[in-house]
Amino acid sequence: MFDHGDLKFVVLALIAEQPRHGYEIIKEIEHRVGGAYAPSPGVIYPTLTMLEDMGLAEQVASEGAKKLYAITEQGKAELEANKAGVDALFERISAAREAFAGGRAPQIVRAMENLKLALRLRFERGPLSEAEVQQVTAALDAAAQAIERA
Repeated sequence: MFDHGDLKFVVLALIAEQPRHGYEIIKEIEHRVGGAYAPSPGVIYPTLTMLEDMGLAEQVASEGAKKLYAITEQGKAELEANKAGVDALFERISAAREAFAGGRAPQIVRAMENLKLALRLRFERGPLSEAEVQQVTAALDAAAQAIERA
């Protein structure tokens, strides 16, 4: 979805709009591309750490354990210095959203990704008992049947 270094500017621009948690950044990017792409936490959180290390972003006070990131003055200057490229990047994101909008509904894509993630996370916890296999199978079969009837 992004060329080398682009994600840094996307994240920086999003926290320039308003301070955000990593999860909010993931969801906002997914929303802006119409569900066609959602960066993984394994990409976003290291990017936020890098921006913080570079002095372009900082953690600000927030409620709870989630880290809230905001842009620094240096970050604002970096965005301004790269304004043309950042604008072009967001135009590309908008074009991707429009192109994808003609296809699958973003809500369905999000739900599909959530299902894949839930299954992967469950499998990573270890082997399933016979009862758990039957329960997961029944849930997937029920979902498939509901979709076929839609």
